[in-house]
Amino acid sequence: MTFYVASLALKLIWMLSSPTGPSSYKVGTMSEKFDCHYCRDPLQGKKYVQKDGHHCCLKCFDKFCANTCVECRKPISADAKEVHYKNRYWHDACFRCAKCLHPLASETFVSKDGKILCNKCATREDSPRCKGCFKAIVAGDQNVEYKGTIWHKDCFTCSNCKQVIGTGSFFPKGEDFYCVTCHETKFAKHCVKCNKAITSGGITYQDQPWHAECFVCVTCSKKLAGQRFTAVEDQYYCVDCYKNFVAKKCAGCKNPITGFGKGSSVVAYEGQSWHDYCFHCKKCSVNLANKRFVFHNEQVYCPDCAKKL
Repeated sequence: MTFYVASLALKLIWMLSSPTGPSSYKVGTMSEKFDCHYCRDPLQGKKYVQKDGHHCCLKCFDKFCANTCVECRKPISADAKEVHYKNRYWHDACFRCAKCLHPLASETFVSKDGKILCNKCATREDSPRCKGCFKAIVAGDQNVEYKGTIWHKDCFTCSNCKQVIGTGSFFPKGEDFYCVTCHETKFAKHCVKCNKAITSGGITYQDQPWHAECFVCVTCSKKLAGQRFTAVEDQYYCVDCYKNFVAKKCAGCKNPITGFGKGSSVVAYEGQSWHDYCFHCKKCSVNLANKRFVFHNEQVYCPDCAKKL
């Protein structure tokens, strides 16, 4: 699309161009005995127009010779001020912006798609449109842009509460946008511990949501997200606290049975527990995990050694 910017000065009728090409007109008062070329009325002592070697009265000039104003469709009289641009003609008062009607006879203007526009309206014509109010966003307007769509700052509002989001934080949901408060109310999961909305950085354990900062060891408050931990009766412990305060002690080596790493299998009998690798015969030391054994005087024996007691 091509835009033309021009500046026009007012021209008196004797300095204009006709639709078919440049012509000269002379306006004056007739001192000689001439008649109007068209109506034959005498011109002596009257105002007349001389055009292409002919003399005519003002009435006939308007009827047969004058250019027609593009805007009001009336002839442009011989004694009127005329503006012309690209073989189109206007009364000076009719030459105005097609949008805001601001007079442009003595100002710069833009021609776009056959319309005459002032510079301000031309800028608005080419400016992006606000998704909210559908009005142009012009230079100097505060705006918000998201994924190729643009809004005036005050038009970018929460789809639920209608409060202005502007340049604040928001959450998109399909074609809708929500402020932080409304998103938390309508969509966010709530932490099992504090019952507050989880907006980011949450974790899930056994299908229950937690803030990462809320999922901590019940004893030392160490964060457990991404760490090894043990759950005991809906309480969560880090490895160290579980070892020191919760885990049963092995009846063999007396160390905590954590269930982590070596010895993750446990042997339990008569209220006592052993690492599987610690569960062996008191006499011959053969490992008895998953084997028959004899429990005598709080000690474990293999069947052969038990016979020798």
